[in-house]
Amino acid sequence: MSDEREAWVTVRVSPGSNRDAVMTAMFNAGVQGIEEVGDALVTHVSGQTFANDVVCAVMSASADARVETTPLPNVDWSERWKLGIHVQSLGALSVAPPWLSADLDPARTIVIEPAMAFGTGEHATTRGVIRLLQRVIRPGDRVADLGTGSAVLAIAAAKLGARRVAAIEIDHDAIGNAEENAARNGVTDRVTIIEGDAAALLPLVAPVEIITANIISSVLLELLPALERALVPGGHAILSGILLAERDDMSRAVQPGWRIEAEDEEDAWWSATIARR
Repeated sequence: MSDEREAWVTVRVSPGSNRDAVMTAMFNAGVQGIEEVGDALVTHVSGQTFANDVVCAVMSASADARVETTPLPNVDWSERWKLGIHVQSLGALSVAPPWLSADLDPARTIVIEPAMAFGTGEHATTRGVIRLLQRVIRPGDRVADLGTGSAVLAIAAAKLGARRVAAIEIDHDAIGNAEENAARNGVTDRVTIIEGDAAALLPLVAPVEIITANIISSVLLELLPALERALVPGGHAILSGILLAERDDMSRAVQPGWRIEAEDEEDAWWSATIARR
């Protein structure tokens, strides 16, 4: 059976002397969106017939306009997005999607199915926590992961030797993905996914040796008192989701009761391991 899907076509317009009229004509012809690239107007439409209609509309609106049409490659975009996901090698651990994990050591690989939940290993904040976590975790530690998202950090803690990890997430839509990832990685005996507010639930899973929290900085500051009460003496909290530009402000904010023991920087992001003074 032949593929009846129409190929997409890029339409690139140099609008000439009547730019506004050309844009209006393009929208009236059925174009859904226009990207302004320098002086050019660029859109993508389904099929050459539609592209020809746009060309006619443009030329009617501006006699000195120039139009180029270029067919786009026939790509299955439902699969193409996967090319942007890579294996992340982070010290003793790697993070990989299922389709890239077959040849990796299961004991040292966190397999994450990319979904709505934040945390596939593709973001610098996730990588920062995993790097810092390896410097402080000890076999048998109890861990709380706040804002667990895909559960990538909770799974990392389990694979690094934690005996119990409470993975707390307030977003109901992320829970299913987190549970699936925990099962896929064989850590459901150690990782418990809990839906709810971190500040309310943290006292119920305390005491813990380590807390990981990859959340925006304003929420991290609100959580500091709860972190202090939940940690055992000598315990550590690993904070991330902090812009590098916020580093000095965050450092000053935690300084009264905490000391910064380690830091990680990548791109525009800063992560830190803190402990009580």
